[in-house]
Amino acid sequence: MGLEVIRAGLQSSVQDQGRFGYVHFGVSASGAADNFSFRIGNILVGNPKQSAGIEMTIIGDKYRFKSDAYIALTGSEFEADLDKISIPFWQGWSIKKGQILDIRSTKTGSRCYLCVAGGINVEDVMGAKTTHLTSGIGGIHGRILKKFDELNFGTLDNSINPLERLSESITTDNKIIRVTKGIHWWWFHKKQKNKFFQHQYRVTDLSNRMGLRLLGNAINNKKESEIITAGIPLGAVQIPGDGQPIISFVEHQTTGGYPIIANVISADLRKVGQLKPGDHFQFELTSFSTAEKLKVDQEKFIHSLHHD
Repeated sequence: MGLEVIRAGLQSSVQDQGRFGYVHFGVSASGAADNFSFRIGNILVGNPKQSAGIEMTIIGDKYRFKSDAYIALTGSEFEADLDKISIPFWQGWSIKKGQILDIRSTKTGSRCYLCVAGGINVEDVMGAKTTHLTSGIGGIHGRILKKFDELNFGTLDNSINPLERLSESITTDNKIIRVTKGIHWWWFHKKQKNKFFQHQYRVTDLSNRMGLRLLGNAINNKKESEIITAGIPLGAVQIPGDGQPIISFVEHQTTGGYPIIANVISADLRKVGQLKPGDHFQFELTSFSTAEKLKVDQEKFIHSLHHD
């Protein structure tokens, strides 16, 4: 059972929830850039949470199904047709052998997900199927999908019932990205910290799954622009020598030498995953307790979608 890529998009890859436990070897977790949407996709088709799917960026793929399947599309809504008939996101669809799914350009945001009942079946690398493009491991030989690639998927676990559809689309406003204070917050003068929050930043073309380089108010710190090498967490906002922030993302380097002014809260990482070059947004400071509550609320929502 499987599907064939008959037109490859801009940057599509096999992803799951991530590869954990290897940061000390210099391998970040990777995984779906908008993990919230990806997890819902797996729920819609009745997959276990660790199942792999396909992440598409800005321009989607065209697939021919080589067997019957049950699928869901989630994330930012792209133009999508099944045998030239438009289909909506955020619900399950039964696919017949030979049907063609054409996912074109994004309407909003940057990434969408194709989840298939049974999950995309590729070899595990260090305990996960996720593609780490920077390192060239996982997925299909550690690379993006190409025309003529064939992907197999497993069988639906009959002990798990698909959700079928959501009552409404899950959309998010990417104009505000909430952050908490970073480990080098105190290195920056009050005036510089105010600049960081008062104006919008633009996502530059030098942005990818490793990190998002921003352009806007340059931020200067009162110490050196480089520090003794330290660990870099997912969502860290670093300030390099030119003062233009960098958000570390799912394929981030695990250590670095730039001061960290802030950290994107876990609940808003999905927003970062939907930003594309040219988008504008503003940072907003929030407390650690609020960040924790927002993450708990997000997890409660995910849990509420499961049913027997």
